[in-house]
Amino acid sequence: MTADTTEPEEYATGPAERLREQRGWYFYDFACSVYSTSVLTVFLGPYLTSVARAASDAEGFVHPLGIPVRAGSLFAYAVSASIVVAVLVMPMVGAVADRTGRKKPLLAASAYLGAAATAGMFFLAGERYLLGAFLLIVANASLAVSMVLYNAYLPQIAEPDERDKVSSRGWAFGYTSGALVLVLNLVLYSGHDSFGLTEGEAVRICLASAGVWWGAFTLVPLRRLRDRHVRAAGAERAGAVGGGWRQLRATLKDMRRHPLTLSFLLAYLVYNDGVQTVISQASVYGSEELGLDQTTLITAVLLVQVLAVAGALGMGRLARTHGAKRTILASLAVWTLILAAGYFLPADAPVFFYCLAAAIGLVLGGSQALSRSLFSHLVPRGKEAEYFSAYEMSDRGLSWLGPLVFGLAYQLTGSYRDAIISLVIFFAVGFVLLARVPVRRAVEEAGNPLPERI
Repeated sequence: MTADTTEPEEYATGPAERLREQRGWYFYDFACSVYSTSVLTVFLGPYLTSVARAASDAEGFVHPLGIPVRAGSLFAYAVSASIVVAVLVMPMVGAVADRTGRKKPLLAASAYLGAAATAGMFFLAGERYLLGAFLLIVANASLAVSMVLYNAYLPQIAEPDERDKVSSRGWAFGYTSGALVLVLNLVLYSGHDSFGLTEGEAVRICLASAGVWWGAFTLVPLRRLRDRHVRAAGAERAGAVGGGWRQLRATLKDMRRHPLTLSFLLAYLVYNDGVQTVISQASVYGSEELGLDQTTLITAVLLVQVLAVAGALGMGRLARTHGAKRTILASLAVWTLILAAGYFLPADAPVFFYCLAAAIGLVLGGSQALSRSLFSHLVPRGKEAEYFSAYEMSDRGLSWLGPLVFGLAYQLTGSYRDAIISLVIFFAVGFVLLARVPVRRAVEEAGNPLPERI
């Protein structure tokens, strides 16, 4: 069998083929966002905390591996641990994807591992907090790895001037599915007695169903997306796995030739750490600090999902007028105000919590979608998966510091208000770092065509 020396194909083919792939690409957001919404944001934090409390000692501590951990901090620490695992795996996956051009098999493997771990949360009952932490680590790390591959398709399936729109639509698809499944979750959870279920059984079904949904709708992108040929000898392909970390070092070395791309990545690393932590810890804050019941939390997150669809599409339109960078900077200012308001939010006041949820929804999808599309302009051709591996480390992979800070703040003070306000620093520093990046020059230095607005 001869070595494949095919030149890289054009990233965007004809309009019809491009549209078909884009529509398939949207559906991975549609598939996996249910995990982020129903599992990570709504149900698992409070439920795993309650399971840990059932297993805790008189002082409220559990002892995984003999380490004393306050039960209320376990969820945050498990999220942080999952991100460390993802960091160890993503460089290898990015290297394999770029050297072989076979993103789809890797996407399938990571997606179905995560979906299986999520479905396994049905067995999280009693005092099995270690099982819950383990499944969370596997599912969250798998999601991060799959997103490396998913995001790396964006510059291949969309022309430069299309990317803000395509990325925003992907997020809109994700928030649409999140809202749809949350409605079903709300019906099941609030009416669990009429279904002959206990409250805990209803929560476990909601958790497991997210894994089934994730696995089922992943079939759509796997059918529509196509792998591109790359220039790589057979021996290089065989050694791709072993060269994963060598490739990461080479990628970081290559990024030094694109310092403005690296500057954007640093800014994104900082402010997105705050975004991810707010998303993952919001339900714990609402239930533990504000005393809100699970139904209130579900409806609040449902409100976030509905408004996030409009927010993602609306911020995409703003970016076409004012540029992605300015629109992202405005969203970071809003995030800072949201955290300040959250600190002063009164307990047992659902209306105020809903107002805060509405504000989060309006900026959440847009800030993430525009960051992804902006970064896609800064990636040199032929290095999408490698660079998006580094990007994903910033998105989910290196977002370990926020949950760790949140967990430590609660561990030391016993106050979730102190924990939530500590996240302001991520948005403030991220704003300053992003404001200093000359993005037009960064696109030119990466060797990519300039879109009309950026």
